Amino acid sequence: MRAVSKRNISQLLLGTGLSCIAAAWGAEPSAAPGVADCDKPVYLTFDTGHMGVASLISEVLERNNIRATFFIANEPTRTGGMSLDETWAPWWKKMAEQGHVFASHTFDHVYWLADLPENQFKVRPASGSDAGRVQTWSAQQYCDELARVDVRFEQMTGRKTLPLFRAPGGKTSPDLIQAGASCGYAHVGWSPAGFLGDELSSAQYPNAALLERALKNIRTGDILMAHLGIWSRQDPWAPAVLEPLVSGLKQKGFCFATLDQHPDYREWVKKYARSASVQPVVGVQENFAGDSQVSVGDSLEMLATELEKETEAETQAALETEGTLQNEVEPQPDITLLDISTEKNKQHE
Repeated sequence: MRAVSKRNISQLLLGTGLSCIAAAWGAEPSAAPGVADCDKPVYLTFDTGHMGVASLISEVLERNNIRATFFIANEPTRTGGMSLDETWAPWWKKMAEQGHVFASHTFDHVYWLADLPENQFKVRPASGSDAGRVQTWSAQQYCDELARVDVRFEQMTGRKTLPLFRAPGGKTSPDLIQAGASCGYAHVGWSPAGFLGDELSSAQYPNAALLERALKNIRTGDILMAHLGIWSRQDPWAPAVLEPLVSGLKQKGFCFATLDQHPDYREWVKKYARSASVQPVVGVQENFAGDSQVSVGDSLEMLATELEKETEAETQAALETEGTLQNEVEPQPDITLLDISTEKNKQHE
């Protein structure tokens, strides 16, 4: 294997058509009608979850004729099964046939915890036989975990996944991203405004507030992130927010595209589309969307700051109007990182 620089990668990737990718996946190109003519794309993505709202989400997507990108892991479902078991295989197959695209979220929803010497990582699976156990993995073990999703998805649907992955919780390091790139996977996070908040407490962050924030802040090119069901949220985010969010963004002139069309990923996807085997790539050390992508922890912190500033501004304006200025504003509740794996374990004890 020879090292490939960032510049050389860009040169190598040029010239491969989308039709070649479609043939490799066994599917037609996934662009929804009109996307090619739209100059304000956003990229709607979903991570797996308890699957309780999966069918509702697919109905919204079909009704609005839009395509999404799904990052899939084998997670516990509300019905006692797993999100990639035979019960859900027909649903995944139908989604693939409708033109949605798919990528790895690690098979056992494995959280990166820390880098270790000799290109190893401290990780904790949230599902599977080792759920909850902190382990030490090599880069190759992490690559094997990413590939387990590809194998299972092809078994269920006969289709290939994209050469992309999203680390659970958005938790990564440069070394982890390099590990994924070494076996042909580019990492995908989400944009700050694209954190749609479906894993937050519905008591503190009701659906109406999350919808208002999203419609106010989402910009062209943003990667949006939600889930196919969150255990801890009492008032489900989907379809209550999803449908008006889609409608509202369309009214603003936005269109919806899949990540194989994203400018930071499309050349990578063309070059490393899944075939019989994936050729390793050496020397790539970049998170392809750069600083525009954030983790769950970062998203929660930014959301807390944003909401606190908005609340303070609104309160100050109201007090000035009434002529009753006060020196203090009631602080917003602290937001701590919601460890979804912990919530799942509690639900299944």
